[in-house]
Amino acid sequence: MSEENKNNLQNEEVVTEGEAVEEIFAEEKPVAEEELTVEQQLEKANVEIQTLTAKVEEMENRYLRLQADFDNSRRRSKLDLEAAQKYRVQSLATDLVQALDNFERALAIQTEHEETASMRQGMEMIYRSMMEALKKEGVEPIEAVGQEFDPNIHQAVMQVNDENYGANMVVEEFQKGYMLKDRVLRPSMVKVNQ
Repeated sequence: MSEENKNNLQNEEVVTEGEAVEEIFAEEKPVAEEELTVEQQLEKANVEIQTLTAKVEEMENRYLRLQADFDNSRRRSKLDLEAAQKYRVQSLATDLVQALDNFERALAIQTEHEETASMRQGMEMIYRSMMEALKKEGVEPIEAVGQEFDPNIHQAVMQVNDENYGANMVVEEFQKGYMLKDRVLRPSMVKVNQ
């Protein structure tokens, strides 16, 4: 055999041996790799599933919290708006209540002259129209005399011992109190029986 043939043969054998080795490993390796890969893949997939499930739960919780915060914020702003509309006249009504006190004092004065009587009638008309306007906005006077004392709407400035009234009853009203819907604008200043 010539040198060239020997080299070609060796090259063929080497290639053949190399291919044979690769074929052997290719047959054995994939089977072992597949088993390991499947197990590893299952384990890896389970870890990924757990991680993704945890992320989804976290995102759902975050979404639910954000939704609850948004609902609470919307509800709060709605209540604030309703309260602002409901009590929009509070500062004006508080100022007008003082003017009503002055009207009541002026109307309490008895007049004998015809000129002052007509002026008094005009003041009564103004007083009534102011009371009606306030009533339309929800301002009502607080009933006091003959009622049981309520510290939420009455302010006791005196106590007396009167047998004509029961215990803890309002005997006299010094200054009229007013309510704006369900809020006290000004409590009634009263005298209470012991």
